[in-house]
Amino acid sequence: MTEAILEPDLPIVDPHHHLWDLRPMVPMFPEPHHAFIAAIAQKSYYGFDALREDTATGHNIVATIFMECGAFYDADRTEDFKSVGEVEFVNGVAAQSASGLYGNYRACAGIIGHANMMLGDRAAPVLEALVAAGNGRFRGIRHQGAWDADPDVLGPPFHAPEGLYNSASFREGFAHLGTMGLTFDAWVLEPQLGDVIDLAKAFPDQPICLDHCGTPLNIAGYKGTLEGNFERWEASIRELGKLQNVSVKLGGLAMAFCGMPETGPASGKGSEELAALWRPYIETCIDTFGPERAMFESNYPVDHWGASYPVLWNAFKRITSGASTDEKTALYSRTATQFYGLENVLAHQ
Repeated sequence: MTEAILEPDLPIVDPHHHLWDLRPMVPMFPEPHHAFIAAIAQKSYYGFDALREDTATGHNIVATIFMECGAFYDADRTEDFKSVGEVEFVNGVAAQSASGLYGNYRACAGIIGHANMMLGDRAAPVLEALVAAGNGRFRGIRHQGAWDADPDVLGPPFHAPEGLYNSASFREGFAHLGTMGLTFDAWVLEPQLGDVIDLAKAFPDQPICLDHCGTPLNIAGYKGTLEGNFERWEASIRELGKLQNVSVKLGGLAMAFCGMPETGPASGKGSEELAALWRPYIETCIDTFGPERAMFESNYPVDHWGASYPVLWNAFKRITSGASTDEKTALYSRTATQFYGLENVLAHQ
C-alpha cells in the first residue's frame, strides 16, 4: 500500500520498537502458526538497517526508543544477568546511529531493557548492570505480564504467570525502579488492566507507561468480541487515567492479538480504513490521559501484521487531524521525550 505522506515535517519520536533475530526460532514453533508467529516470520530479522529503512519512508522520525523483546541475551552470563546482553547490543546500534553518518536521526536514543522483578531485592544489581551497559541511554525496564487462560490467545512465545504484577516478590523488585529513577512499561491484555491499576496505586510515584492502549483482544476465544468488550476496556482506561503516574502508548492495535485488521501481514488496508478501526480506542485514550500523558508508537515490526510503517503513521495523523499544533507536538514527540528523559539527547534537533 503506497500513500502520500501526511504532515511530513511533523517531528516524531517513535517510543516503542524492537530489534531482533528470530530466524533460528521461527521453525521451532508448531504448525499451524499462531497469527503472531506468522507476523514476525515476515520480519524475523530486524536490525538497524531494517529499522532505518522503515523510519526513512517519509515521516519525520527524529529518534526512536528501543523496547525489550528478549533479543541477543548474553549466553555467557548467569541467568539473572543474561538480559544485560540485549542492552549492550542495542547500545551499539545507538552508537552507530549517533556516529553522524546518518544525519541527525537518533535510533535507540533511549533503551528499555528487562530485569526479572520476581528476583525481589536481587533485581537491584541486575538493574545496576543494565544502567552501566546502556552508557547513558538506559531508561527503564519492561516486565511483560500478558496472560490468558486460553493458550491460543498469546501463542507459544509468552508465558507470564497469572497475576504477576500482584506478586509480593515482583513488587519487592519493582520498588528498586523508583530508587534508581527508572521507568516501567507494562504490557498486559485488556482483561488484566486491573493489575496495572493496582500496581500504579501501590507505587504512586513510579512512572508507568501502559503499552498498546491496553491491548484489546480480537483473537482465539475473543474473536468477534471487540464491540461487546469496549465498555469494559473503557472503564479500565478511565480508571487508569485518574492515576497521574500512568501514561499510555497509542498504538499496538495493528497486532494480530487485536485483530484490527484481522488479516496480515501489512494487510494492504489504507490509512483511512485503519484510522476508522483504531479511532475509538485512541481517541478515548487521548481524552482520558491528555496529550501530555499519551504518545504514539509504531510497535514495529510487530505491527507489521496490520500496517506498513508509513501507512501506520498516516492513520495516526488522520485521527489527530483536528488537534492543535501543541497537542500534536506532545502526542508525537514531547510526551515520549519527557517520559523517557531524552531532552539532552535531542537538544541538537
